[in-house]
Parts: sequence; C-alpha cells; structure tokens
Amino acid sequence: MRHYAFLILLAVLLVGCRSGDPEEGQADAIDWVDFVKWNGVEYHGIHTGILADKNAVGEKVGQVTFTVAGHITEPSYKPKDGDAAFYGKGTGLYAVKEHPGLLAVRDKQAKNGYKLYYSTKAGGYRWHFDNVPIEKVIRAEVFPDGQKQGRSISGSDLKHLLKLLTTSEPVDSFTPNTQEEGVSYHIVLYTGEAVAYQYSVQYDGITYYWHPWDTAILDDDIKPFLESQVE
Repeated sequence: MRHYAFLILLAVLLVGCRSGDPEEGQADAIDWVDFVKWNGVEYHGIHTGILADKNAVGEKVGQVTFTVAGHITEPSYKPKDGDAAFYGKGTGLYAVKEHPGLLAVRDKQAKNGYKLYYSTKAGGYRWHFDNVPIEKVIRAEVFPDGQKQGRSISGSDLKHLLKLLTTSEPVDSFTPNTQEEGVSYHIVLYTGEAVAYQYSVQYDGITYYWHPWDTAILDDDIKPFLESQVE
C-alpha cells in the first residue's frame, strides 16, 4: 500500500515538473521588435520605407556587438548599446546625412545595401501610407518580391498609379483566394527625401489588394503597372 502511495506521489511530482515547461518555452520564443540600440537610443526598423539613395549614408558610427534573438530568453532584459534584435556581431551602423534621427544598418539584402531605423526618441512612426505627401511624389518604382530593381514610373502614368492607390477600397473582412499561388509586388514612392515609401501589393489570381492600414482592394487597372514585372 505504501509502495502504491509512493508511485502516486512520484507521478504528481513529474506532472508538476512538466507543467513548468510551457513557461520555459515562452521565454525561449520572445517576439523581439526589430531594433538596434546605439548611444543610449533605441532605433526601430522602418518596414515601409527604404533608403532612397545610398549617397545619403554618412560616416560609420559603430557596429553591432550582440544579437539578442536566440541568446536572450529573459523578457525583462534591457538592451544595451550595440545590441540588435537580429543583426550579427560586427554589422556596421551608419549615420544618415542631415537626418540625426535615422540610422542606416549595413544589409546586403536591402535595397541600396542598407536598412533604415528611426529613433524612438524622435517621435512616432511616420511612414504609413497616410503620411505620404502625395503631391511631392516625383516617381515610383514597381518590382516583384525577391527583386531589388524594377520599372520606373513618372509623368501621367505616375498620376494614374497614385490615384489607384489613394482610391483603393478598404474592406472590413477579406479572404484571399487560395486556389492559386499568390504573387507579391513592391511599390516604392520617391519624394526626394532620404527615405522612400515602400508598400506591398498582393494578387491572389482574382483580386489585387494591399494593406495601407487596413486591407484595401485595388482596381484591376493596376494590373498593367505590375504584370510586366513578372518574368
């Protein structure tokens, strides 16, 4: 009888130990925001903007000294100078000319070779589509996902493209067609500033749509601007 009671107690203890595993798993899977910390300032990645001209990159100010993703499992960890969410040790950090609130990080995968980050001390995120000064857009570029160069659009074609984007129809709910393989494109809007605005457009075989904020449906007239980009 005592032996039976001991087995029950042992089983309870084992279950108790296992119940702690999910918490450990959660700690291991911290969803880090894309950041770099330098000179006491935390910079966050600009995911709807790219470096418009690599000549805007200034001098090197430092480099990444530690990658937190995959190494830090404590949610209360406070980033230190030189920390980056995903970039490896030694990745170069550069100033952006005439833009002290921006930081350029060397990234061979990014257009023009650098990814831009903004100072969280200099204000909020300013690269949503609603922030685009439409009247200042001087040209656009369209290219398929996975490429860095594409078709340049200006003049009357640019006006037409901008009208299609600004008159897209927001929808409360939308389920893409999954019967066909979707295609993704990037549209970059240049205003003459260091940061160009970049947005993705998807095509599910039936509908063109994008996410300027909420999901919005684009007129089929956007097709000529996109279809020639697919090889």
